[in-house]
Amino acid sequence: MKVKTKAPARDTEIKGADRSGVRREFEKFIINQDHPCIMAKTVFSMDQVELNTYTNFGTESTAKKILKDLEDYIASYDFESNDFKTFIAVFPDSPKYSELGFEKILWNQLDNLHKVDNEDWDPEVSSNPESEHFSFSIAGKAFYIVGMHPGASRKARQSPYAAIAFNLHWQFEKLREMGSYETVRDRIRDRDKDLQGSINPMLEDFGSSSEAKQYSGRKVGKEWKCPFHNSN
Repeated sequence: MKVKTKAPARDTEIKGADRSGVRREFEKFIINQDHPCIMAKTVFSMDQVELNTYTNFGTESTAKKILKDLEDYIASYDFESNDFKTFIAVFPDSPKYSELGFEKILWNQLDNLHKVDNEDWDPEVSSNPESEHFSFSIAGKAFYIVGMHPGASRKARQSPYAAIAFNLHWQFEKLREMGSYETVRDRIRDRDKDLQGSINPMLEDFGSSSEAKQYSGRKVGKEWKCPFHNSN
């Protein structure tokens, strides 16, 4: 991987914390606290993270701002290289949520993102959240969503502020193409077990069951129904 110049993070009326301070806290959470996700550690250590801050978590007005930033992120992404880069939306002024409360507002934000998005769903994945081939599509690209917040039960999700990591599905397919996917997956699961004492029971490979149940980080049962229903 080669190091690229980082674009400056954008701010939307942040009151409780400055942007540079938010980034430092996330770097500490990922790098200094031995986070189990080796891909997250890699992109942070190589300065390959676009981290933007927002207010009014869950709203349509914020969805429009996130969408614009994601469109810029996709437009500047080099899909011909083996470099990986992650987009993280952080909500520093949000209160501390219960796991149920965070799950609700996370899906509110994703639903509003879909409402303001005029692009078709990525044809490489299903738009049905009940499907084992579902992945969330934004601006025509599939993303694996990772919700994080201080009240999460899994230590790997206990970020300093409520946040959403948008990971391009293309990155996982690229790892498979490179022959590294299983190795990276197994190392992450082993490290998560060392950190928590158990492997995250919600983690399954794409195509085994709907990844929608993994997004919030809350442990859910087979009876769980995704709050998002794609009407398009």
